[in-house]
This record gives sequence, C-alpha cells and structure tokens, in this order.
Amino acid sequence: MDLGRHLRELFGLRRSVVLCFLVATFATVNMTYKLPSLEPRAVEMASATTEVLVDTRLSSVHDLRQGSSEFEKMTNRAVLIGNVMASPPVLRYIGRRAGVAPERIRAQPPLTPDFPRPLSGFGEDPKTRDLLESTDQYRLNIQANPTVPILQIYAQAPNADAAATLANSAVVGLRDYLEDTAKAQGTPAEDLVRLSALGRAKGVVINGGIHFQLALVTFLVVFGVSAATAILVARIRRGWREADDADARRDGATVPDGDGGRNGGQGRPTVPLRSA
Repeated sequence: MDLGRHLRELFGLRRSVVLCFLVATFATVNMTYKLPSLEPRAVEMASATTEVLVDTRLSSVHDLRQGSSEFEKMTNRAVLIGNVMASPPVLRYIGRRAGVAPERIRAQPPLTPDFPRPLSGFGEDPKTRDLLESTDQYRLNIQANPTVPILQIYAQAPNADAAATLANSAVVGLRDYLEDTAKAQGTPAEDLVRLSALGRAKGVVINGGIHFQLALVTFLVVFGVSAATAILVARIRRGWREADDADARRDGATVPDGDGGRNGGQGRPTVPLRSA
C-alpha cells in the first residue's frame, strides 16, 4: 500500500519523473561506456590456465637414469623458477610477447611452506583506483606443485583471448629470459633448464552477461535514489507552502481595525444607512 501511494505521488510529479529518467540513463551510459568517446568499458573478466614442466636435458620424466633425488632437486628448482617468473625482468619479456605494458601485469609468485602467505610482487602496490579497474588488469598467479616439478600458471585479463595470450606468453617469455641470461653468462645450451608447456591455454569469460547486469542495476539504483529525492523535495516544498498559508491565516485573523483595538479587538459595528 505504501509503495502504491509513493508511486502515485511520484507520477504526479511528471517533470521530476522525466528528470530522474534522464539522470539514470546518463549514469547507466557512463558506467558501461567511456565518455565522451563511447568506448565500451572493460567490465568482463576472463581467465586461462596452463602448466609447464621444469626439466633437464636428460628428462626426469621418461629417463630412468634420473633418480628420486634428481626429481626432488627439479621440484625445488621449479619453485625457484616460479619466483623468477614473477620478477620485473621476466615480466618485461612476458609483456613483450603478450603485447601488454609490463607495469600493467601483476604477478603473484608461488607459495611454499616457508612462505605460506603471498608476498608483494611486481606491480602489486595497491592503489585506490584499483577498485574501479579490477577487471581491466592483467594478472598472473603462479603455483608450484609440491611433489613434482610442474608450475601451474593462472592468467586473468579483460577478455578470453587476452587471458590465453598472457598465459601462453608467460611460458615463452620465461624461456626467452633464461636463454638470454644463459648466453650472457656463457652457460652451455645443454645445461639449460628445459621448460615444456603441457598444452596451450584457452581463455574463458568468468562473468558473462556482466554488461547487461551492470546496466540494469545502475539504472534501477540511480532512478530509485533520484525518485526518492524528488519525492522528498516535493514534500518539503508542500510543507513549506502549507506553513506559510497557516501563518498568513493566523496573521489575518489577528489584524486590528482602525480604532486601535479599543473595541475589544472586534471590528466596528456596521450602521445601516437610512433611505431618503
């Protein structure tokens, strides 16, 4: 019943309804597009996953000459390489491969029993604007398998293609960095760590339909707040007028007549005119 009364009161304010509609429409457009260019905002979020095997020239996977001790060494080496992947020099290689500025990539190194809590990686300094740009970012979460020399790479980007490209570029960029570093230090090619991607990453959108949902929620919220404000202002104006009218009536009832109130506050009696 209250809702119906409020709606009837609102639609009695036709100009206010039109203004509320225009404000809500503008807020919806501004939330889903960048003004004035009308470029769609990156509100979607996509992810992609790939794995990489850290191995040697004599593969510990299919070479039986490699013992369990060598396998354990490569598992520890994988943790080291995962931390190297999250470092600024490697992120520059990854960004070059992915076509993304390295400062836009946020990388989280793998967690270990010695460091169970995440450490601040390159580009992880929090900023206030991150709340508005959380979906328009490139992230890498690197995890190391504690039992085998395999790294899991989780990538996040504004769309599915960018997420897959970032995940695949993480492997290739790390390999480029290791090869360039080995050449600069004179490390023989046969002694290099081998990085083998276990399949290509495929990106998927994890918040499909977010454009429509965001537009609908924005319109309803802004229209509701605007309508409530319009009703409040209308009631204040109406109450102000009623108070002014009441004061005017009260003042008119107590105004004295020309005899200065000597007649007890009552007006002079009316004397009928005699006819000639």
